[in-house]
Amino acid sequence: MNKGVSKPFFRRSLKWIWTVAVILFYLFSYHSSALSTYSALDIDQTINHSSSSKIDAASYASKPVHFQTLSSAAQDQKQPTPKQPKTVYLTFDDGPSKNTPEVLNILKEEKVPATFFVLGEQSKQSPELISRIVNEGHAIGNHTYNHEYSQLYQNFVSFWNQIKQTEEVINDIVGIRPQLIRAPGGTYGHFDQTYFDLLEKGGYHVVDWNVDSGDSTRKNVPAKEIISNVEKAKLNDRMIVLMHDGAGHNETVKALPQIISFYRDHGYTFKTLTPEDEPLHFSVHVESKWSHRIAPGTAWIESHVDVNAELFHPGTVLALEVGRMQTELKSGEYRIENNKYMVPLRTLMEKLGAEVYWQGQERQVTISQEPYLLVVDLKKSLLQIVRPESKASSIQISISIRNDKVWVPLREVLQSTGHPIQEVTMDNDKRGIKTL
Repeated sequence: MNKGVSKPFFRRSLKWIWTVAVILFYLFSYHSSALSTYSALDIDQTINHSSSSKIDAASYASKPVHFQTLSSAAQDQKQPTPKQPKTVYLTFDDGPSKNTPEVLNILKEEKVPATFFVLGEQSKQSPELISRIVNEGHAIGNHTYNHEYSQLYQNFVSFWNQIKQTEEVINDIVGIRPQLIRAPGGTYGHFDQTYFDLLEKGGYHVVDWNVDSGDSTRKNVPAKEIISNVEKAKLNDRMIVLMHDGAGHNETVKALPQIISFYRDHGYTFKTLTPEDEPLHFSVHVESKWSHRIAPGTAWIESHVDVNAELFHPGTVLALEVGRMQTELKSGEYRIENNKYMVPLRTLMEKLGAEVYWQGQERQVTISQEPYLLVVDLKKSLLQIVRPESKASSIQISISIRNDKVWVPLREVLQSTGHPIQEVTMDNDKRGIKTL
């Protein structure tokens, strides 16, 4: 050993070399795999070059090393955003017609639901198809009664009347009041803001489309062109496809299987439209020929629109026990006015098994319920009661017209048919009336 090198210095040098060797060993261990980097080293000791310093390699090695693997970091940075589900809504307008059964057959075979915007006029002629649409799990929408632009867009009241007329037809067939509405020809060029506002206030949801199959641009559009129109439309997460199942749309039936396959191949889920879906409709633009129409007045809105929304909100049911018959009126089928129950006359009496006839010229409603015959005179606000083998009698009653329905006081009508009210119950869940 060189005498010029002192033993203390030599010992310190060995300790320093040993420390460096340990550090290099652990650094090499972490880096050799090329999979990780260390972020920090928590070293509690300071290397002291004095002769009294001692370094415990095992103790040093046990100190925690905080690191993050490169693969983990990359995953955190590139974590994919969850994709929104892609949904397509197949919709059919202008039916039902002889094409509707074929459309339904295809949908059933493909296990695909759809939404049918039906015309009241057509529904009345083919009630069995309305029943089939509902029974097979599809949705019903309201497409007005006769599709006549000249009537529908001359003023809002005309449009409203056709919506209510079709609603009653559908309700009579399947017991459903559709909240979904599609305007014939779409809302663009036809609806002003009044249409949108009052329909929404009345509880309805207007639906246009963002994919036009083009099957109604002219007569007999070939299936190949219909398919092309659908497939070239820009894809997004929510597709509402306009098609028609009315008369003259045989080519749409031919195109339907390939349209279904197209969306299925692109990962879309098929659903029916619901009132809870986000509304989709065109921007407001009115053609000049409709720009001078007059909006309905406040009184009309109050008596037609304001009360209409109650039909679509679950509310308190009014249970009726009339003699041996039991039935109920849903929220919207009755109202309380001046502490009286007011009900639509036809709705009430048909639920009680009576036959109801309307004489338009005389402005009278005749109700036949054995052994009674009732005549309601709208002009005189008079209820006439004809009993067998007795003189006819009459009473003055309060009568109002709302949404083309004759509303009358419930108590007076029941009493006139020999069913005076015995008991009235009222709570949050249910109201009830019991008669003799």
